[in-house]
Amino acid sequence: MMKILVSNDDGVHAPGIRALSEALSAVAEVVTVAPDRNCSGASNSLTLTNPLRIQQLDNGYIQVNGTPTDCVHLAVRELVEQEPDLVVSGINAGANLGDDTLYSGTVAAAMEGRHLGLPTIAVSLVGRAEQHYDSAAAITAQIVEGLMRSPLPKDQILNINVPDLPLDQIKGIKVTRLGARHKAEGMVRTTDPAGRTIFWLGPPGEEEDSGPGTDFHAVAQGYVSITPLKVDLTAHDQLERLEGWVKQL
Repeated sequence: MMKILVSNDDGVHAPGIRALSEALSAVAEVVTVAPDRNCSGASNSLTLTNPLRIQQLDNGYIQVNGTPTDCVHLAVRELVEQEPDLVVSGINAGANLGDDTLYSGTVAAAMEGRHLGLPTIAVSLVGRAEQHYDSAAAITAQIVEGLMRSPLPKDQILNINVPDLPLDQIKGIKVTRLGARHKAEGMVRTTDPAGRTIFWLGPPGEEEDSGPGTDFHAVAQGYVSITPLKVDLTAHDQLERLEGWVKQL
């Protein structure tokens, strides 16, 4: 039976991770290890200056006082007796489309699984007031069953975004590329109760590259978006040009 490690960035008590763990338990053996708090936007950060502590909850989930990346690394290296066959991160409360993937703790948890040599999936629910976690969970279980029959390369991360709709209203699944946003809005300046200046991060920018073929477009049209991600950030098409530039220094 397939063994799946489930994690997230919204925290061990988030509704998305409960829905995901329950749905995957019907098709695989599931171990759930997640942060003890909301770590949205943590990206690939590791905890280096404080010790990590774990606590097993009454439902069997394990919480860690660390980041999503910490959770996956600790789980694979220390907490599970047998290495999992798959890492699934989510279900995130909100989109991880386009540029969002650079900041996402959800995607980072999946990426850490990939660093450890495992196939991985990141799942997000796209909506303003996320409700239909059951839809995203059912679709993820369907995709996992497909991976059991026909595995994908281990160096590939599947980034899945599901529109926040009842399952029977989702039109299907589309394979997409990452879109892009305009630059983020500015910081929000305000004051705390003592009158001191504080800042909040402004909202993300509107979609810039969101046409047909992008993850933005698929979700907006009522489809599940699946985008294959890779870790190699090298601009291979620029290597030769850069070599010529370096020679002129």
